[in-house]
Amino acid sequence: MTTHWLYQPWPWYVVGPLVGLMPATLLLLGNKLFGVSGNLRHLCAAVLPARPAFLRYNWWQEGSWNLMLALGIVAGGFVGGYWLANPAPVALAPAALADLRALGLHDFTGLVPRELFAGSQLLSWRGLGLIVGGGFLVGFGTAYAGGCTSGHGIMGVADLQKPSFLALAAFFVGGILGTYVVLPWLLG
Repeated sequence: MTTHWLYQPWPWYVVGPLVGLMPATLLLLGNKLFGVSGNLRHLCAAVLPARPAFLRYNWWQEGSWNLMLALGIVAGGFVGGYWLANPAPVALAPAALADLRALGLHDFTGLVPRELFAGSQLLSWRGLGLIVGGGFLVGFGTAYAGGCTSGHGIMGVADLQKPSFLALAAFFVGGILGTYVVLPWLLG
């Protein structure tokens, strides 16, 4: 049996329903909500010796299943990105390629342009500041919004929660601003 289909991107009509089935499966199997951001709290509760009150709970009972889910996501990403990696450039629309080249991005041999993740850029003071600052903003935003993009966009919308629709709209606005304002500023 050939496995060439594993090395190609799967179509939206296959991946979409598979992702959409995840919240329903979690609800049916154990009344669990899909989300990844809560794992930081579980991990901190597990490893920090002097825990504040926020982290004093039975993390194993509440969060072990979610930690295993996150571990599976990381393992799946490794398998997909390392063992099943497709060496061909990602297929992008000609207009998108032209826009990216206008920003000075030219090397599209992987999933992301190498110019964005070159070691020399990441290890500079500017790169380090962007990583730490971006990480802080993502962590703060996740805590402030009561969940991450996957939790709100997949689980919250599937559960028809109004705050999740609002959060999802804010994620899209942030993505558009990041694409048309922040990225050109970073590369300029």
